[in-house]
Amino acid sequence: MNIIEDLKWRGAINQTTDEAGLEKLTNKKKIALYCGVDPTGDSMHIGHLIPFMIMERFSRAGFHPYILIGGATGSIGDPSGRNTERPLQTKKMVKHNVEALTNQMKHLFGSDSNIHIVNNYDWTSNMSLLDFLRDYGKLFNVNTMLSKEVVASRLEKGISFTEFTYQILQALDFLTLYRDHDVQLQIGGGDQWGNITAGIDLIHRIEGQDAEVYGLTIPLMLKSDGTKFGKTAGGAVWLDPKKTSPYEFYQFWLNQNDADVIKYLKYFTFLPQAQIDELAQKVKDEPWKREAQKTLAREVTKFVHGEDAVKQAENISRILFQGNVQDLSTEEVSQAFNSVPTTEISSDPINVIDLIIAVGADKSKRQAREDVNNGAITINGSKVIDVDTTIQPQDNFDGQFVIIRRGKKHYFLAKVK
Repeated sequence: MNIIEDLKWRGAINQTTDEAGLEKLTNKKKIALYCGVDPTGDSMHIGHLIPFMIMERFSRAGFHPYILIGGATGSIGDPSGRNTERPLQTKKMVKHNVEALTNQMKHLFGSDSNIHIVNNYDWTSNMSLLDFLRDYGKLFNVNTMLSKEVVASRLEKGISFTEFTYQILQALDFLTLYRDHDVQLQIGGGDQWGNITAGIDLIHRIEGQDAEVYGLTIPLMLKSDGTKFGKTAGGAVWLDPKKTSPYEFYQFWLNQNDADVIKYLKYFTFLPQAQIDELAQKVKDEPWKREAQKTLAREVTKFVHGEDAVKQAENISRILFQGNVQDLSTEEVSQAFNSVPTTEISSDPINVIDLIIAVGADKSKRQAREDVNNGAITINGSKVIDVDTTIQPQDNFDGQFVIIRRGKKHYFLAKVK
């Protein structure tokens, strides 16, 4: 199956500048292509992941992907998807984020990948303002720039000259990569359409209409209920394990609805069509087994965090399901309870009732005593039935944590100072 046909089957194409031409070109040669990300933060979240999964698909099919980290464009701010000006970051912040994203990309794609990482700061930082205006600004018609959706949507509230020129810089990226690396395709989110076509127009103006270059955008990812994909009660799901632990990451995918899981398998895994079709049938015939969700969680967690993270996440899930929290390692406790209510306590011995109140498991000592007497409280996996029990915070998990559970599902974490 041609790479473009595969992307269509996966529902991963929103727009292309010339689908038939791109399909013909990718049948004829293993082209170079690129996708960019601006360093607005020091980690990507799963919403950023989709176009880079497509880059990996091209890589596995023998094509030559380039990932562009926007050290220059990130310094001025992309107006796409916003109705207000983006706050400017300091040069120090941009540099830090560039380094963090570069390391994240290297981790995702590995040192043996044929995916190349470049930074547009390298070809823009030494360009003078006069050169920029004479060599490139002269080639952009203001009326055309104003008609681009990303700019037109901002005209009522206003847009700075800085953000207005963003599309010129991104167009220059495409031109530079075309000249230096024969890059013929740019991939981006739907909000990048105007920037992508600006790059194609620039290449045609400078290199001639015969220059064979294309643009492809991915659809906006929505859940089956029409809400935005990738958010949880705790906020975005990050690729950085310090921001979203591998266990939480795994659980996010495991908890997807039946109505969404096959779409996500197509987008976020490299499984073949036959296997995904088989899982789709299992969703219909045996939804209670949640085979599709388990496969999705394993595959995406393995791609982002590695096989060991999958095994650890599955181990944590099994232990928590059985209620045997005493079998968790200290690191696993940190992952599993990262999002539960957490309170700092001292390392001094503490009465169980006082501990329950301190972590907020109960609001009154009367209720706490009642819960202990009824056997509703477990500490570090052991049921406590005596209200006079003294808890030694340093006895478990390397003296770092105490896990309190009220009932079957309500967990609280005490972090020992």
